[in-house]
Amino acid sequence: MKLIAQGAEAKLFLEEGNILKNRFKKTYRIKEIDEKLRSFRTRREAKILQKLHAIAFPAPKLIKNDEKENLVIENIGGKLIKNILEKNNYKKLCNEIGGKIAVLHNNSIIHGDLTTSNMILSKEVYFIDFGLSFFSEKAEDKAVDLHLLKEGLESKHYRIWEKCFKYTLESYRKEAKNSNETLKRLEAVEKRGRYRARKGR
Repeated sequence: MKLIAQGAEAKLFLEEGNILKNRFKKTYRIKEIDEKLRSFRTRREAKILQKLHAIAFPAPKLIKNDEKENLVIENIGGKLIKNILEKNNYKKLCNEIGGKIAVLHNNSIIHGDLTTSNMILSKEVYFIDFGLSFFSEKAEDKAVDLHLLKEGLESKHYRIWEKCFKYTLESYRKEAKNSNETLKRLEAVEKRGRYRARKGR
């Protein structure tokens, strides 16, 4: 196996053309709590990937799940959106991204880490890394999902982030159920963020 990436929660290995995602032990946590937490997150991510496959959403297919700490998933070929957004037709890409976020939210799936680092352009835009994802129908959770995307765009694509987010929301508004409620809640989320920023100065 070849280590290809490591985050705070998991390591990714290339294994026989697929991706092995291993949620490694955290020695600072009590052993029983650590095992329970890693198992819960592994099972939840597997459940979300199965749901995505059922609705034909462009995401990696789940191949194997040990229900403890390991998932084997499809290796999506292509280029990370974060590396190509400014070199491509970003209006088209962002329209597609907004529409696909709407599909997730229409199926009560909150990604939890919406950044262009977790999107790949292959035949279409694929979403990856559902390690922080969960099921929810709350407008608040959907709004926070969009807010995280906005922060990621502003950080990684500061030259074009405003246009990118505008195009994303235009598409989202058209495709998402109860989008007006979610976008209204997004305004409230952003106001809270600005208040905290001022208070922290």
